[in-house]
Amino acid sequence: MGQGIRIPGLCALLCALVLPAGCDGKARRPRADGGVPVDTGTGSRDAGEGPLDAAPLSEGGVARDSGDETPGGTVELRDGVLRVGGAPFTIRGVGWNPVAIGGLHPQDVDFAGYVVEDGDLMRAAGINTVRTYETITDRSVLDALHARGIYVLNTVYAWGGEPAEAVRERVRAVADHPAILMWLVGNEWNYNGLYVGLSHDDSVQRIKDVIAVVRQEDPMHPIATVYGELPNADTLAALSEVDAWGINSYRGISFGDLFDAWSARSSRPMFLAEYGADAWNALLPGEDQQAQADATVALAGEIADHAAATNLGPCLGGALFEWADEWWKDGAGDPQQHDVGGIAPGGGPHPDRTFNEEWWGLVQIDRTPRLAYQALVTLWADP
Repeated sequence: MGQGIRIPGLCALLCALVLPAGCDGKARRPRADGGVPVDTGTGSRDAGEGPLDAAPLSEGGVARDSGDETPGGTVELRDGVLRVGGAPFTIRGVGWNPVAIGGLHPQDVDFAGYVVEDGDLMRAAGINTVRTYETITDRSVLDALHARGIYVLNTVYAWGGEPAEAVRERVRAVADHPAILMWLVGNEWNYNGLYVGLSHDDSVQRIKDVIAVVRQEDPMHPIATVYGELPNADTLAALSEVDAWGINSYRGISFGDLFDAWSARSSRPMFLAEYGADAWNALLPGEDQQAQADATVALAGEIADHAAATNLGPCLGGALFEWADEWWKDGAGDPQQHDVGGIAPGGGPHPDRTFNEEWWGLVQIDRTPRLAYQALVTLWADP
């Protein structure tokens, strides 16, 4: 089990009540370890203008038969729609990066210790996907997620200090697992140069090299890259190998013209790899769960209004940032304390436009649900 403070009684009660019976655009998450690779035991590393007419690879259909019909089966991108077992699938996801109180990232990421508790709470809220920042190669973790109907957007490469070849064993380890939905390469690398300061062109080349290795090991699962806000036409053209684009976007309580702007420059599918709001309001200052819940409802609603699965737009869904608070995030703080440091780069989350890094959880670090979690139960959970 995880090392964090827990309230198992509360979580069990919540699940009993809800379960049926029987996102950004900033270089704002520096690596706690300065970018040195660490073996976490469950994975690898942490993680525009003008139209583009180039056709996406996904139009030809990218698929893998998982060999298991629970919960889905074949995963494919066809005609801009993500399908699982032949049925249209919308990503109702969260970023999942479990680190206990006092832990650091990435060395203390604890998928195995949190998967049962987190998985039960996620299932109760109708969450069907987790987006990782470290690679999950522990098949028992994937088994536990799969048993709860939860798929994985599995990041296989985020740190540019590793060679592209480093992803080969990660992909090979779990490519046949039915919980795998897509492979993710990079995280808002246009801001961080894959966390080692690579130029944009060098970052593009590294993404291409990594995708080539992933495709060699698994020619069927879709491959996405995650970008901060919208890539321009040149970047889209340079990365024609990408099947779907994950976009990290924080524009307040609305995405504005994001979906129309995407469609104007690309015919490829996209999804929100990060979106949402934190629970600390710097304007008060103080915790503001209602504002976080309001943003969660509004933004998830806009994603639904532009969903590819219902032929309303280009969006495959989205992964809220994030599942649980991370107390290690404030570089000026103490990982044993819940710090309130934040930055306000201009754009940013509702209502204060300030990124209070340790307050983004739909649940607190002890897994106490916030109002935003309860809002998801209303939005996404089966009646």
